[in-house]
Amino acid sequence: QLQLVESGGGLVQPGGSLRLSCAASGFTLTYYGIGWFRQAPGKEREGVSCISSMPNYTNYTNSVKGRFTISRDNAKNTVYLQMNSLKPEDTAAYYCAAGTTFQVEGHKYLCVMTPSEYDYWGQGTQVTVSS
Repeated sequence: QLQLVESGGGLVQPGGSLRLSCAASGFTLTYYGIGWFRQAPGKEREGVSCISSMPNYTNYTNSVKGRFTISRDNAKNTVYLQMNSLKPEDTAAYYCAAGTTFQVEGHKYLCVMTPSEYDYWGQGTQVTVSS
């Protein structure tokens, strides 16, 4: 059974940090692009960050650049999202997803941050930033 499981969410004060994990079972993440998405109540799901496969090109939405870092550990079949300097507007349910759609630019296969391009989704983990 193909499955993605997120963990690491929680309640944190503004300026704090969290590291989200996305662990895969039933398939190998190595050949997939992985995206992190978030959805706040009453809002559409938005792309936060993504990472390609071999090599690991990354992309971030503007609001998290310089604060969030995506990485992957192929040996652990896990992708991480390190979130620093968290703000109340980062509060949302965070989801990871795996897909095989890439944007080709020359010799680069870049990941995309469009939810509809992803095939497998986790159940989500809640991140709440509040004092």
